[in-house]
Amino acid sequence: MMRGGHLDVCVLGAYQVAFNGDLANWHTGEPDAIPAVGGAMDLAIGAKDVYVMMTLFTRSGEPKLVPRCTYPLTGVGCVSRVYTDHGVFDVGPDGVRIREAYGVSADELANRCGVALP
Repeated sequence: MMRGGHLDVCVLGAYQVAFNGDLANWHTGEPDAIPAVGGAMDLAIGAKDVYVMMTLFTRSGEPKLVPRCTYPLTGVGCVSRVYTDHGVFDVGPDGVRIREAYGVSADELANRCGVALP
């Protein structure tokens, strides 16, 4: 199913999503972390649309929606939308755009994450 391009939508979690749609969701790169590589790579490249659900910020307050992933990649340019606890973001060839904001203004999200407004 997933390798044959039969999936319309795939929903995955992530450690990071880059502005160009790159996905990092299987390893943080930490020496003691146990990598959890599995079918996510096949899903990420096999679905027509890849939606990511994640918290927008790490525990230390750093954005997980980033200009460039620093963790090992699962898929390149595969994410089309990101759902977070603070908003929904569309990812496309022109970068990331805020689709909706929750409990915080779109301006504040744009400033904290460095993304474009709708």
